[in-house]
Amino acid sequence: MKKKTWFGTAALTLGSCALLFSVSSNTLAQNLPEFTLETINSEISMPWGMVWLPEGDMLVTDRNGEIFRVSNGQIGDPLGGVPEVHTNGQGGLLDIVLHPDYAANGWIYLSYASEEGEGEGSNTAIIRARLDGNSLTDHETLYKGAENSMRGQHYGGRMIFDNEGYLYFSIGDRGDHFTNVQDLSRDGGKIYRLNADGSVPADNPFVNQDGARAAIWSYGHRNPQGIDINPVTGQVWASEHGPRGGDEINIAEAGKNYGWPYVGYGINYNGEPLAEATQGEGMEQPIWYWNPSIAVAGIAFVTSDRYPALQNHLLVGALRATKLELLEIHDDRVLRRTDLLTDIGRVRAVRQGPDGYVYLGIEGEGIKRLVPSN
Repeated sequence: MKKKTWFGTAALTLGSCALLFSVSSNTLAQNLPEFTLETINSEISMPWGMVWLPEGDMLVTDRNGEIFRVSNGQIGDPLGGVPEVHTNGQGGLLDIVLHPDYAANGWIYLSYASEEGEGEGSNTAIIRARLDGNSLTDHETLYKGAENSMRGQHYGGRMIFDNEGYLYFSIGDRGDHFTNVQDLSRDGGKIYRLNADGSVPADNPFVNQDGARAAIWSYGHRNPQGIDINPVTGQVWASEHGPRGGDEINIAEAGKNYGWPYVGYGINYNGEPLAEATQGEGMEQPIWYWNPSIAVAGIAFVTSDRYPALQNHLLVGALRATKLELLEIHDDRVLRRTDLLTDIGRVRAVRQGPDGYVYLGIEGEGIKRLVPSN
C-alpha cells in the first residue's frame, strides 16, 4: 500500500485545514492495515456493475453489452434476454441492482444506453426484469432519458436503493452541459428518484412544477459515476466526474442545484477556463473535490466487520489515477484522503458484497476482492 501525505487542494479551499491538523495526532490513516487484491475473475473485460443473488452468485455487467453470472470465480455463457444496448463511447450496459425485497419479487434493475425514443443515438434507460434460469424476462422500462444523442460521453447510469425503498439513478450531461443541465424540462446532468415500480414519488421536489421532469431529485451535475447511501445519515452521496480537475463528492439533496456548468473547480480539456466561478448564489458546494482530477468513478461506504478501521468511511475508485482511495468521513464532512492501493488499473466499480468483502470492477482486469493482509 502506498500512502501520500498531501491532503489535496480541496481540503484547504473548503476550510478543512484546521480540522485536518487538529485530528492528526489520532488519525485513521496512521492505523490502517495493509491491503492486497485477490482476483475473482479476469475474463470480464469491462466490468461496470455487480450485484449478488441470494445463493451467493454474482451478476456482473460488461459495458460491451453482456451480463455474466460468476459462481465460485467461474463464468459461463452470458445471460439471455439482455436488452439491445448502444455501445457508444462511454455508453453501453451500465449498472445493475436488486430490489430490496428481491427474494420475494425477483426484480433486477439495469441501466444502459438505449436507442429507443426520439432522435439518433441513445440516452440512459432504466429497466427492470426477472431472472428465469439464465435469461432475463418480464422487461419493464421505468425511465428513458430524452432526447437521444450521438455524443458518446456522460451517460451516468449509477443506481442505488435507499433505506426507504426509493430508487436513485443518474444521467450525465451527455456532453451538452449548457443545454441540458440547468433546464428542469430536459434530462441530463441530474440525479433522479423513483418508486421501485417506476412511478414518481409524490414528494419529489419538482413534481408540481410546470414543465419540470417530475422524477428529478437534484440537478447541476456533470456526470455522476458513483452513488451510495451513507449508513449513518441515510443521505445519498454521489461522486461526480469532472473535466480537467474538479472531480467532486456531493450529498445529493432534494431540489438542490450543484452548479454545473456555471460553478466548478476544473478547466476544459484544452486548458481553457470552463466554469465561470467556483461559487454561485443558490448553488451547492461539493463536500470534497480533487484538483487535478483522478477521474472519480464508483464509490462505496464500508459497513463490514471485515474492515474495522474502515467502517462508515468511503472508498472511491479512480480511472485515470488507477487507484482506490479512502475518504475519512465524519457526519457530512471529509476529514482527509488516503491512497489505499495505487497502480491497480482503472477502477470503475466499488461494491461491498454480502460476505462483507469489498469488490472492485477494474477495466481490463476483471473483478478483484479487497483483502486485509494482516
